Amino acid sequence: MTDAYICAAVRTAGGRRGGRLSGIHANDLGAKALDAVVARAGIDPASIDDVIFGCVTQAGEQAGQVARNCVLASSLPDSVPAVTIDRQCGSSQQAVQFAAQAVMSGTQDVVIAGGVESMSRAPMGSNFLPGTGISPISQAIKDKYSIKGFSQFVGAEMVAKKHGFTRDQTDAFGVESQRRAAAATEAGAFEDEIVPVEIVTPEGETEMHVTDEGIRPGTTMDALAGLKTMAEDGILTAGTASQICDGSSAVLVASAEAVKRHGLTPLARIHNLTVTAGDPVIMLEEPLFATDKALQRAGMKMSDIDLYEVNEAFASIPMAWLKHTGADPDKLNVNGGAIALGHPLGATGTKLMTTLIYGLKARGKRWGLQTMCEGGGIANVTIIEMA
Repeated sequence: MTDAYICAAVRTAGGRRGGRLSGIHANDLGAKALDAVVARAGIDPASIDDVIFGCVTQAGEQAGQVARNCVLASSLPDSVPAVTIDRQCGSSQQAVQFAAQAVMSGTQDVVIAGGVESMSRAPMGSNFLPGTGISPISQAIKDKYSIKGFSQFVGAEMVAKKHGFTRDQTDAFGVESQRRAAAATEAGAFEDEIVPVEIVTPEGETEMHVTDEGIRPGTTMDALAGLKTMAEDGILTAGTASQICDGSSAVLVASAEAVKRHGLTPLARIHNLTVTAGDPVIMLEEPLFATDKALQRAGMKMSDIDLYEVNEAFASIPMAWLKHTGADPDKLNVNGGAIALGHPLGATGTKLMTTLIYGLKARGKRWGLQTMCEGGGIANVTIIEMA
């Protein structure tokens, strides 16, 4: 079985809901990442065997096989196939794992994994056909789990309560995410990973979008303390939840033979691929147990890992992950997370992978681990080794 290497990784800077990227069609936003990752790799685009793109809200402009439409909107030739996948928030992380599996099996040589989500133009939940009375959860499932429906918001509060977190603790995590993201931006830590996107401002001026729009420098505990909780008896607020975000991202995965044949330069080797599933009601706790399994399968300890990216869907999730694993908080989301930088759903997996790779590179470190919670009680874990 051959190794799988990431030879290029890019992401757009995040755009707030209704913000700087909201005027761009999802196809065109995804095409920006595709064009950039091919250019960064320096490979003939006709050599791409497949494109695997994550997208969660496959409705409106993101319906009709958005991955293929992103290819058609890009400079890639028509001969490059594409497929759209939905593993909820882990969609593009799963795209990386599918791409790696294709390469490691020898069935394909070069695959682009990525994702796109325009949460401004295809609002979260619009694919549920709101107002129709139609539910994606059958009565049999509701009866089985004694629920009226599944909710990530309920799950996040359940995790916070189970692990004994307070409002002050989650607020402090939110403040730190903002602080780290602002410091990283000020230091230019994201410059190499971000692909500029040309936009037209409300004033009609053309600009390049290169900075994550959701960061709030100077966020304080007092500011977050003034926010209303999302649940009446809960502790989580908009300041301790991931931001709605527009964005796209992509990585190019290649076999060892393809690296030689195309003269590619590996950034990282994919060392371990793990996906697990558990309780669909508490839902968002699964990264804890998926990480245990990934480390066991890889024959590694948490202390072997140099940096971790754990998606900040809600503050309670990476906090519970830290508590469960005993990981070093100074190695977690070192440049901030989705609370500050945004969570463009189907694009977040490869967004985090890109940030992880460049974070390791900047520090001269070797091992990285990425995980995130996903709807339905699923979690992906990917471990990489820098080349």
